[in-house]
Amino acid sequence: MLVAGFPADAFGTNCYVVATAPGEQCVVVDPGIGVIDRLDALLAEHRLHPAAVLLTHGHLDHTFSVAPVCGARGITAYVHPDDRELLADPAKGLSADLAQLFGGRLPYAEPEDVAELADGTTLTLAGLEITVDHAPGHTGGSVLFRLPGAGSPFEAEQVCLSGDVLFAGSIGRTDLPGGSMPAMLTSLRDKILPLADDTVVLPGHGPATTIGRERATNPYLAEVAGMGGARPAAPTRGL
Repeated sequence: MLVAGFPADAFGTNCYVVATAPGEQCVVVDPGIGVIDRLDALLAEHRLHPAAVLLTHGHLDHTFSVAPVCGARGITAYVHPDDRELLADPAKGLSADLAQLFGGRLPYAEPEDVAELADGTTLTLAGLEITVDHAPGHTGGSVLFRLPGAGSPFEAEQVCLSGDVLFAGSIGRTDLPGGSMPAMLTSLRDKILPLADDTVVLPGHGPATTIGRERATNPYLAEVAGMGGARPAAPTRGL
């Protein structure tokens, strides 16, 4: 399996491509702001042909380039229904300060073909079997994408594309519209903690990590697991 990616210049949002091998179809995950040229170069480097775009959630820093990526190839964008409206109106997911910062100056378009994701389902795309876990908290429609990691660069039993649910050492912020700390803690308890320690986590921002590393060091997982210690400060990462 081939997994490759890069951080966008804006907000450092990680954009990933996943395929069974070079020269095959692939899925693109979270094409953010200003990624088109680097994404095209990555696709050309590995001779990949996008079959779909997967969105971990609806925030603008993860979805900005979804329409041009899909439109140029006639492919479908997948998003959870609870974040579907953010594809039409990204400002609904922004704080007042961020909405003022963008001020409608970024030329955003909704993709023509959108399919909705459902919790617990398995997508078969580009020869990959991708399990969807609804994990609200950062947004109402945040999801995890899990797939077998055998043959990947990580040689792991499982790979989890976690979006802004789980980062190395932290979690996504919950103070934006649609966010909820109680929902986030439930998602961490029910969706993250049950994963095997050797699961490789590819987050929406920052470096890769593993569930085992986060179980041992992430203060938010320690809180959910009832391991005591000081209550962590409110998370601030993610758009």
